[in-house]
Amino acid sequence: MTATDQRYVQGSGFEVHFNRAVGFLTKHGISLLGTRVLAVRGRTSGEWRTNPVNLLTHEGERYLVAARGHTHWVRNIRVAGGGELRLGRKVEAFTVTELADEEKLPALRAYFKRWGWEVGRFFEDLPKKPSDADLVRIAPTVPVFRIS
Repeated sequence: MTATDQRYVQGSGFEVHFNRAVGFLTKHGISLLGTRVLAVRGRTSGEWRTNPVNLLTHEGERYLVAARGHTHWVRNIRVAGGGELRLGRKVEAFTVTELADEEKLPALRAYFKRWGWEVGRFFEDLPKKPSDADLVRIAPTVPVFRIS
């Protein structure tokens, strides 16, 4: 991997408050466009760590896409191999398989079609409606996990 593959976009300002609000709503059973609270055991502490995520369902498969790059939840889920998706009181345990870069295009295309308005700001050089070539170019910097 190159240094750009390890891209990590830290939340700031409004994004932090927006994520807290989305997490609060999701924790209380209100999903906004498929949001869930992702719970993963910390890779060092073993304690549960939570983060709101957009759960993508595409062609009968479910995915977690890390638009911010190699975040803490990404590093934790790689070690843990899975976690829990929570919506209100409903808790679903799952395992993940990380997709290779050449497998990511369909999931990235569907993700940007649904949530591009929200996550597009994390990609300064990406057009609002990215082409397949644009998505292939950024694929190494966006971890994608298939849920099973």
